[in-house]
Amino acid sequence: MNSSNSATRAVVCFGEALIDFISQSQIQSDGLSIPLFAQYPGGAPANAAVAVAKLGGNARFAGQVGQDSFGYFLQQALQHYGVCTEHLVLHPTAKTALAFVSHDSHGERSFSFYRDQSADLLYSSAQIRPALFSAASLLHFCSNTLVEPGIAGVTAELLQQARNNGLWLSFDVNLRHNLWPAGLADKEVVRGFVNKAQLLKFSHDELAYLSDNPEQYIQQLLAAEAHLVVITHDDKPVRYFSRHTHGSLAVPRVLAVDTTAGGDAFIGGLLYQLSLQPELAAFCRETAAIEAALAFAARCGAHAVTRTGAFPALPVLTDVAGAASVEGTQL
Repeated sequence: MNSSNSATRAVVCFGEALIDFISQSQIQSDGLSIPLFAQYPGGAPANAAVAVAKLGGNARFAGQVGQDSFGYFLQQALQHYGVCTEHLVLHPTAKTALAFVSHDSHGERSFSFYRDQSADLLYSSAQIRPALFSAASLLHFCSNTLVEPGIAGVTAELLQQARNNGLWLSFDVNLRHNLWPAGLADKEVVRGFVNKAQLLKFSHDELAYLSDNPEQYIQQLLAAEAHLVVITHDDKPVRYFSRHTHGSLAVPRVLAVDTTAGGDAFIGGLLYQLSLQPELAAFCRETAAIEAALAFAARCGAHAVTRTGAFPALPVLTDVAGAASVEGTQL
C-alpha cells in the first residue's frame, strides 16, 4: 500500500446497479389486494458507492446497466449523489436488472430478482479501463457478480488488475442464495474470492454457511491475505478481527423501518473511514482506530434502516457525526 494516500484517494465499487421496487402499501380493487411498489435505485455495490459519496468521499462505480429507462435512471441517481460514473457502461440491448422487495411487519426484506442475462451480468474484461484504478486505494465488490462463471471470471480479472495497481480489495460477502443456479451460493466459489480480499465483511449467518469452524476460518484468512475481518449479527455487537487485535462493539439501537440499505450503509461508512487512512496496514494494527471506524459505520447502518429505500436513506456526514441510541436494528 502506498503510504502517500490521502483523503482524496478514491474508493472503487464494482458490480450491480439495479432497480429496487420496494413495497409501499396495498389498495383494494374489485375484491383484490393490489400491492404498490415504488421505484428506488439500488444494488449493493452501487449503494456502497453512494454511501461513500454522500459522506463526502471520492467514489467511483464500475458496472453495466441497460440502455433503457431504468439504466438512465440509475446513471442519473449515481451522478446526483456525486459518484463518478465514467466507468458505468450502458448495454445497447440487455435490460437493467430489477429486484422486487417485500417487507414483513418488522421491516425485514424478501427479494424477487429479475436478472436473467441482464446487463450487469454481461460486463466484460474488455470494458475494464486502467483509469478505473488511478489515484484509488480500495476496490469494493460483493458476491452477486460471482453467481455465473462468466461474470465471476470478469470479477477475478478486475480484482487482479486492482491488486496490480496497489489497491486493497474489500469484499462484502452479502449472499443472495436465490440468485445462484442451485438456489444456494457455491461455497467453493465464494471462498475463493474471500481468499483474495484484505478487508472482509460477513454477516453471522454467512460466516456460518461458509465454514463449520468460523473462528478457525477467520484465523486462516488473517494468516493469508486478510488484514481485517468484520462480522455483523442483527442488533448484536459487531465483532472484528485483525492480525494484531480483535474485539466487539455495540451497535446503535433504532426502530427499523426498512433494512434495505442497512448493511450497505455500514460497509460504505467503513470504506469512507478507510479512504481517509494514510496507510491501511497501519490502521489495521490499531484497536482504537478500528473501533472508531466501526462505530462510525454502525451509526451509518442504523441511520439508513430508519428510512425507506437505499440511495435516499444513506446518511450524510452530519447525520452520523455523534452517537445515537433508541432501539433495535439490523446491519
